[in-house]
Amino acid sequence: MKDVVIGIDIGGTFTKFGIIDKDGKCLKENYTSTDKYHDFDEFLKNLHAEIEKCIKHISEPISVKGIGIGAPNGNYNRGTIENAPNLNWEGIIYFTDKLKAYYPNWPIVLTNDANAAAIGEMMYGGAKEMKDFIVITLGTGLGSGIVVNGNLVYGYDGFAGELGHTNVKHRGRECGCGKLGCLEAYVSATGIKRTVFKLMAERIIDSELRNYSYETLTSKMISEAAKKDDKIALEAFEITGRTLGVRLADAVACTRPEAIFLLGGLAQAGHLLLEPTKRYMDENLFPIYRGKVKLLLSNLKEANAAVLGASALAWKELQK
Repeated sequence: MKDVVIGIDIGGTFTKFGIIDKDGKCLKENYTSTDKYHDFDEFLKNLHAEIEKCIKHISEPISVKGIGIGAPNGNYNRGTIENAPNLNWEGIIYFTDKLKAYYPNWPIVLTNDANAAAIGEMMYGGAKEMKDFIVITLGTGLGSGIVVNGNLVYGYDGFAGELGHTNVKHRGRECGCGKLGCLEAYVSATGIKRTVFKLMAERIIDSELRNYSYETLTSKMISEAAKKDDKIALEAFEITGRTLGVRLADAVACTRPEAIFLLGGLAQAGHLLLEPTKRYMDENLFPIYRGKVKLLLSNLKEANAAVLGASALAWKELQK
């Protein structure tokens, strides 16, 4: 009988889940709607039903050992989702306590999605031999998971390591969190779109990106334009890399990681983002760190990285 865990990734639109073994092999995965449910209890009832269907469709005998959950504003210490701006459920959601009503005999652990990605990188990705590293997730927002001496940094109340909400410009762009000037407002799939539209307002040079509205433009379109030497797109990546690189130099001074991994939709731009980020990071590093910190793309498969990270969280908890 094969030991497995259930990895769950809570997203604003969809919730993905998978049945994962110790080697990171996904035996079965599926997804269900998140934004369809304004009542959390109804969402949880549906999620349980979908997980049970998934388990029944696995042909080989399995033994479920636990559940790991990655979620926005997830608090590891309390097993809660707290005031997540992109979810329908307001306030504090006691996720693990309520899920235990369906699975009382399995350990259940929850953290934020970027922390889950960091554990996934440590178990299944490029950080297998590392004890000190940072994972930056670049999607609609910017998340970060910080690992020091093999352990995630959770801080006093479970919410440590939010690099996306450090300030990069006094009274700058409004962030989804309500603050002004957050890193996330500049460095994310949403942030680079905002940069492109600012540049197009300030420049009169031709760009294929002028053919798109804000609603239809994606970070992938920007990277495709940059590959064709579109000047607006190239400048947007230069600005984005500079903003991220300077902030990563500050992060290095705090934890001195061996490497920093980039993961998520915007990171798929590859060298277009890596090159300026590395250049500006190295320029702004304290001299004793210069040339010693690796900046790498995640080794986790983009399609199921979040589910793998959530499952890795469960495996790590079982090891304690």
